[in-house]
This record gives sequence, C-alpha cells and structure tokens, in this order.
Amino acid sequence: MTARNSLLHLTSAAAIGISLATLGSTAQAATEWDMPTPYGDMTFHTVNIREFTDDVREATDGELDITVHSNGSLIGHAEIKNSVRRGIVPIGELIMSRLANENPIFEVDSVPYLAASYDEAQTLWEASREVISEELAEQQLRLLFAVPWPPQGIYTNEAIESGDDLKNLSMRAYNTASERIAQLVGAVPTQVEVPDIPTAFSTGRVDAMITSPATGADTKAWDYLSHFNHAQLWLPKNMVIVSEKAFSRLDEATREAVLQAAAEAETRGWEMSRQETDDALAVLKENGIEVSEPTPELAELLKEIGATMTEEWAGRAGDQGAAILEAYEAARD
Repeated sequence: MTARNSLLHLTSAAAIGISLATLGSTAQAATEWDMPTPYGDMTFHTVNIREFTDDVREATDGELDITVHSNGSLIGHAEIKNSVRRGIVPIGELIMSRLANENPIFEVDSVPYLAASYDEAQTLWEASREVISEELAEQQLRLLFAVPWPPQGIYTNEAIESGDDLKNLSMRAYNTASERIAQLVGAVPTQVEVPDIPTAFSTGRVDAMITSPATGADTKAWDYLSHFNHAQLWLPKNMVIVSEKAFSRLDEATREAVLQAAAEAETRGWEMSRQETDDALAVLKENGIEVSEPTPELAELLKEIGATMTEEWAGRAGDQGAAILEAYEAARD
C-alpha cells in the first residue's frame, strides 16, 4: 500500500468512525419509557393515553418514546404507583382511589353523590387538584393528568328496587368506597380487577358490581348479567403519574412537550368520557341489558349512604379534606 493510499484509507476509516459515533450518539439521545396501564386497549382511557404518547413522540421528534403496556400486562394495577415511585418504570396510570389507604384525599372522587355529574366532578377536581398534586410531590411523583370514568352504577342479575334487593349479594369492589357502600347496603364486598370480572360472575364469585357503563360494555356484561341501574353514584378518575426523577432528567423542551400533551390529554379525556357514557349505555341496551334509574326508595337509601360516607370521609381526611370541601363549596356557590 502506497503512502497516499494509506493516508486515504486512514482518512476514510476516521470518517466512518466519526459517522458511526454520531449515529450512536443520536440513538443514545432518544429516551425510551415503559408505561404500564391497568385497562384493555379498547377502553377509552387507554385510547386517550396512546394519543398522549403519540403527541409526545411527535412533539419531541422521537426523542421521548413512551411504550404503553395495557391491561396489566407489564405490572399489575395494585403495583403501578409504587413501581413508578421506586423507579422500576418512569410513568404509569392508575385509578386514583386505589391510594385511599395511603391518604383519604385520593378517594374524594368516590364519595357517593358528593359529585354525581360531569360538571360537579370537574368542579371537585379543580378544588382538589392542588392538594392531591402536593401529596404526590412529597413522594417524588408528578401528576400529569386525570380523566374520569362515566358515572358509576349497579350491575345485577335481577332488577333492584330497594336496598333489600342488594342484601347478602357478593358485590365486586375495586376501592374503599365501593367496599364501604357494599357494607352499608348489606352486601359482601369482593375485590375483583376488571380483566377478571367475567370469570368472577360466571363462577359465582360475585353477584353484583358497582362500575361504569364503559366497563360493562368493555367486558360484555350481557354475557354474565342482565340489569344495570344507572344510579350515577360518583365519577372516579384515573390519573397518570410520572417519577419526578425521570421527568427532571428530560431537557426543558421535552418537559414542556410532555406537560402540553398532558393538558391536551386531560381535556380530550373528559370529552371522551362524556361521549363514552352515551355510547356505552346504548351498547348495553342493544345487547339486552335492562337499563333503569333508581326507584324513589332506592334513591333515598343511596343518598342517605352518600351523606354518611361524606361525613366519614371528612373525618378521615382532616385538614386536607376540609380544604378541598371548602374550595368545592365556594366554587359551587
């Protein structure tokens, strides 16, 4: 090899090396996050979250790529919050009221009839958002956004006309509020996650459940029960949280993109939830579920239970709960 060829060879090798190094640097610059969620791909919450991750990916030119693992496929619902806190995953979704045992403020949206419409639920959320965000921040968690489920009703295999019709039934529960309401009507609360609902009914593990029209439609409730009482007890929210440590590692532009996408996801999610209520009720009816409203007797009982549970919640929630209720009442006035 001549000196000239040797020089050309070295120059080419160096150029290739620099090119590969640049490519490697670019590849390493992209941040990849895994995001566990508890619900299936057809659930509007999951659809909304996938849109959120698409928006983040587009806004950051792929520099932040979030992969959604739906239906508890990566981490079970009960472990999502702690997994984010411990850094196992940087971001996740969960129903807010699952954290009620940590602090009662997390179940403010699951107190019967405290907020039983979308307008009331929105007002309550604005009154409680700051307190809840501060509580999460103490655990190095950042609240990105929250979206409500449709109003909760009662599914059974027989029509419900009074509280007596619920006594001694095994009732599916998913948070402390649904457990407590089951106790107050004389039913037996039984913990069952959404993916297990059809099997729980078909095997006789549960006879009734309190959940949304959306969950009933998603799990094809007509295959295992026949009645839905649209009691509109409360509108529980799912929230998306991110590890503050993971969030702080992002550059400023990426953080802003995430926050902007989160704000849009919250607005979009509330609109989707409203539409989901109408759509899901229609699906239930089309598939033979008898949809009814509470009788005057049942409505009176449920409102009495709501008053009892509101008082109990306020007692547990202390100063933080008092601040939320004061802000809520002020906003309603």
